[in-house]
Amino acid sequence: MRILLAAWLATAAFAADWKPADSPLTTPWTAAVKPDRPLPEHPRPQLTRARWTNLNGLWDYAIRPRGEARPAQFDGQILVPFPLESALSGVKKPLTPSQRLWYRRTFHYTPAKNTRLLLHFGAVDWRAEVWVNGKPAGTHEGGYDPFTFDVTGALRPGATQEVVVAVWDPTDSELIPRGKQVLNPNGIWYTAVSGIWRTVWIEPVPARHVTELTMVPDPDQKRLRLTVDSSSEGEFTATARYHGAVAGRVTGKTGVEVALPVGDPHLWDPDHPELYDLDIALTSGDSVKSYFAMRTVETRPDAAGHMRIFLNHKPLFLIGPLDQGWWPDGLYTAPTDDALRFDIEAMKKMGFNMARKHVKVEPARWYYWCDKLGFLVWQDMPSAMTRDAATRVRKGAAVDAQFPPEQAAAWERELKAIIRSLINEPCIITWVPFNEGWGQHSTNEVLKMVKALDPTRLVDAPSGWEDRGWGDFKDMHEYPGPNMFAVMKDRVSVLGEFGGLGLPLPGHLWWDKRNWGYRTFEDQAKLQAGYEALIEKLGSFVQQGLAAAVYTQTSDVEGEVNGLMTYDRKVMKFDVTKLAELHRKLIQSVTK
Repeated sequence: MRILLAAWLATAAFAADWKPADSPLTTPWTAAVKPDRPLPEHPRPQLTRARWTNLNGLWDYAIRPRGEARPAQFDGQILVPFPLESALSGVKKPLTPSQRLWYRRTFHYTPAKNTRLLLHFGAVDWRAEVWVNGKPAGTHEGGYDPFTFDVTGALRPGATQEVVVAVWDPTDSELIPRGKQVLNPNGIWYTAVSGIWRTVWIEPVPARHVTELTMVPDPDQKRLRLTVDSSSEGEFTATARYHGAVAGRVTGKTGVEVALPVGDPHLWDPDHPELYDLDIALTSGDSVKSYFAMRTVETRPDAAGHMRIFLNHKPLFLIGPLDQGWWPDGLYTAPTDDALRFDIEAMKKMGFNMARKHVKVEPARWYYWCDKLGFLVWQDMPSAMTRDAATRVRKGAAVDAQFPPEQAAAWERELKAIIRSLINEPCIITWVPFNEGWGQHSTNEVLKMVKALDPTRLVDAPSGWEDRGWGDFKDMHEYPGPNMFAVMKDRVSVLGEFGGLGLPLPGHLWWDKRNWGYRTFEDQAKLQAGYEALIEKLGSFVQQGLAAAVYTQTSDVEGEVNGLMTYDRKVMKFDVTKLAELHRKLIQSVTK
């Protein structure tokens, strides 16, 4: 008891001393981040258990040459899960490819008979090696997919356990998925992020336990196609509830798809985000909670013969922002769950019904809020490019990278893992494997692979520039635009990027200089007028068959000042009511 009390007092003392590092900007949620309880919400809403322990908080950290072993002394404290380079980490230091970032903390767990302990990482950028009590727990490569280690065999008697993590992150010096991160931020490329950037948690489970769920809505047949995977064969019972009332129940064997009946389905769409609760119970005693929605998505001609996107068998014009998902205080990691929700609510208030998540994958709770609030998502795969390829893209060159086989296999593994981790999210209706020519390779083969992995969703092919003639969409990028490809008999014409109207607002800028937009305005009135002119022109393309449009972008990001709101989320640059009216007219022009 004295040892545990001493450890608690030491942790409390460190927490009292913690503060964010200096930053050019803060958000309304920066001050709400507490070192003893950052991001306390359950990080995986579609697979939860009653017993779990959040390991977010202050960890020891050290930066050392890449070849060195575990340090004997650490440099200080870092706030997990905020990336090393962020102000909210409390450190705000860069990590070079010649270095490794080390983490260490203890946690309390007493081993129990017939119980396994799972150690979960929401995401670590990029290569993570993990030890528990000095024993190797596993290694993971990839900055965007969650991973789990069963650490039961490494536990020692007593309550105090130690976890150590070593991270190497090459960013743009190697051919890895890294989105818009660069070691030298400039233009459209942003500050690199390294290390743990999503929640870490432990979870005790029975020896036989649920490992994964696959949920495929089939409202036309009034059923949910459900597969429950477990650590060993067994049986389960699944119960669906709608607003607390039982909507369906089924019993089956793990690893085998069953049909969960859902009579008179309540359909999910942006105006009516109807969700069902789901309880899964194994006969072995493990139980988990989840949720699902009933909705369909497809492409087919509308009454005028234009190929469009249909949600629940009704044509729907999609309009929304290009969403980078960056924060001035947390970089890749939003400061709080309320901050995540704020962005989605703000976009909905502006009358948007979708967002294109741009070359980044968010924590599961972002998609949860999209599911809960009713917001459609096109999900990009984070791009993989070397610095040389990025330079060619900046100069306007068409890039169709020939990936070496080893890097192509690693990229494909991460793409599959990302899809697998997000497969049950109702909000996601489109996968975007490639953005423009950024690391594009084996284009049609990749697109067909994605379609085979998930035939229930659409595939953008690719977004902008290097079309190879296959995929659900033919996607144009034009700034400021708008514009469109001519309507086609077998593919949908979409505008995957346009706009980019910029307005720098003093007091809300990451940099005082080097700020830019595709077209920059002097004040908010002129910016509003410029946007309204774009939307008026866009309306004529919608009538010609344009099925979706993505405006650049949700917020300013570092040097980019073309956001609908400032980078710190403190100023809406547009008249929100007028934007909502403009967008509603566009949407209704198709749904009439």
